[in-house]
Amino acid sequence: MGFKRSMERMEEIEKRLRSGMTKNGIEGEAQEQIVKSITAFALYGFPESHAASFALIAYASAYLKARHPAAFFISLLNAWPMGFYHPATLVKDAQRHGVEVLPIDVMRSGWSATIEDRAVRLGLRYVKRLREQAGRRIEAERIASAFSSLADFVRRTDLRRDELEALAHAGALGGFGRERRDALWQLARLDTRPQSLFCRADAGAEERSPLPAMLPLEETVADYTGTGMTVGPHLLTHLRGELRERGVLSAAELRSARSRSRVRIAGHVIVRQRPGTAKGLLFLTLEDETGTANAVVMPDVFEKHRALLHGAPVLLVEGPLQNVDGVIHVRGQRFEALPLRATTPPSHDFH
Repeated sequence: MGFKRSMERMEEIEKRLRSGMTKNGIEGEAQEQIVKSITAFALYGFPESHAASFALIAYASAYLKARHPAAFFISLLNAWPMGFYHPATLVKDAQRHGVEVLPIDVMRSGWSATIEDRAVRLGLRYVKRLREQAGRRIEAERIASAFSSLADFVRRTDLRRDELEALAHAGALGGFGRERRDALWQLARLDTRPQSLFCRADAGAEERSPLPAMLPLEETVADYTGTGMTVGPHLLTHLRGELRERGVLSAAELRSARSRSRVRIAGHVIVRQRPGTAKGLLFLTLEDETGTANAVVMPDVFEKHRALLHGAPVLLVEGPLQNVDGVIHVRGQRFEALPLRATTPPSHDFH
């Protein structure tokens, strides 16, 4: 039952089974009934056991998400890269379900995500270019005693220059009252060489950066570039005004649109699926600031737009809406890649 079905192998096993039963006096109708029962179970028993296991996991997961949502999302985040969805999608799903998600902060974050006053505090592990060894050292030093200043943090953690800049760019130094560009400016003024006479001095610590603070879109782009996620506005939030002018519906608005009407949707592509059993159909899941929307692409249409559908991280899809018993999807016929400067999280692809 644990192997791929083989008629020849099954026949050989059946011969041995019948021979053994005959030697033990099991013949006639009793033998036929046993063979029939085993053969029937071999065809469905293995999938049935999996279905039972998945049903239990689904029930337990649903219970945790409903009753203990912060713990549920922390478990998924800390188990990453296990799981179907990218942490960026998990963060937005948590927020849509009323869970507060707090940003990465060297003054509060551990290496892994933690619960903080019933909220989810993201961990240092998501800062790109930050070594685990460095993240663990930040956590240990903070537990020993709180960092008194940015200079104190730099001196005690002894991180590499690129790691300090990665933390600043990701907004993780905000606990020192520093905006991202201001933090980068102050890091450039601090001498972090252990042998330097000035490594303990807060050189220019009170002087603010002459650079302008990041705009909201720039902060979102910095979040995705530096950590692959954001606790702030979704990328599509910044595009919504332009998209609305073009008649693009949000995922939430799609639910009240008329079935068979021609619609436009847009979002970050979080799932691409083209299973062998689907006869060439492509299934897309697009995420925007209000939720997710599904699109189906027929085989002939997919072949015409293969490169775009495979590679565009943020996509506009146009086509007729199909709503059958509350199951909603757009039958994609026209597509457009939306240009963004952000490095978006990868989609979960299954071909």
